[in-house]
Amino acid sequence: MAGGQSRGGGGVARGGQGGRAAKSGSHRKGAAIGSGGQRRKGLQGKGATPPAEQRTGHPAQRRAAAAAAARGGARRPSAQGQAGSSAGSGAAAGGSGGTGAHSARRGETDEFVVGRNAVVEALRAGVPASSLLIAGGLEFDERVADARRLAGRAGLTVVDVGRVELDRLCPNAPHQGLALSVPPFEYAHPDDVLAATQAAAPGLVVALDGVTDPRNLGAVVRSAAAFGANGVVVPERRAAGMTAAAWKTSAGAAARLPVARAVNLTRTLRSFAEAGLFIVGLAADGEVDIDDLQVAADPLVLVVGSEGRGLSRLVGECCDLKVRIPMAGAMESLNAGVATGIALAEIARRRRLAAPAS
Repeated sequence: MAGGQSRGGGGVARGGQGGRAAKSGSHRKGAAIGSGGQRRKGLQGKGATPPAEQRTGHPAQRRAAAAAAARGGARRPSAQGQAGSSAGSGAAAGGSGGTGAHSARRGETDEFVVGRNAVVEALRAGVPASSLLIAGGLEFDERVADARRLAGRAGLTVVDVGRVELDRLCPNAPHQGLALSVPPFEYAHPDDVLAATQAAAPGLVVALDGVTDPRNLGAVVRSAAAFGANGVVVPERRAAGMTAAAWKTSAGAAARLPVARAVNLTRTLRSFAEAGLFIVGLAADGEVDIDDLQVAADPLVLVVGSEGRGLSRLVGECCDLKVRIPMAGAMESLNAGVATGIALAEIARRRRLAAPAS
């Protein structure tokens, strides 16, 4: 054999020897030649796959970058009053309501009120926003001009973006070339509402149980502010949050009245009761008419359920008393906004009568 590398030699085995060294004069395979630890590196993981927003070149990353550029680092205009969803007939894209420590929930992003009419209406209503996005190449339209003027008057950043980029930012509704970026609403803590109520004489809180229409929530906030309530409490789950639609319906009352979000409404109501507040539920099957509410002048919480199912069982069990609104005819229920306004007006009337003459 050439080169002296015969089968009986002490060299490295070939072919059928399977990569092992052959022992001289033996048909058995020798000891394996190690990899020197190099193969171990190939078995090491590279970590979790990053989210789409952080992958260079991914469409989601481009959308996130465009949204960040549109916001331009704008800060919240106040600690109480901001919103987060659709307005008027426009749709919205983005995050949902806030929570517990009671600004916006971690991971929430700005949403977009879209559509020319909806954007102009939101700007006229003073819905807190951070920037106005306008697609390039739009033909002249009075609503676009109005949006620019109102945004400039409010000190908002006006960003001209490409139509394709605006399509990516607002994929779920026709934006008509206009989108208003609205930061998440900053909620108060229920304990802050309780403290404000205890400091008032007498205190009044409105709590909503399962109200899912943001316009109803906005109407409740507006009525609560008008009739002297010290705050509104809404559940964190399965309920409307302070969206742009709710803000617009409230006519800006959310800037003056704290709105708190409770992780557990039942627990929050029990803590209010332990603090000395009387819990009154508004229900169609209430024991007494709202006209006969004798505790109206005491510190209390008025709890209002949804139009469809009313108060939930657990919330109903927290109530010290349930009252009803007397109605004529076959009408079975009123929506939450209207019912709350009627009840609050009666409570305010009784409190005026009970107040000592000056």
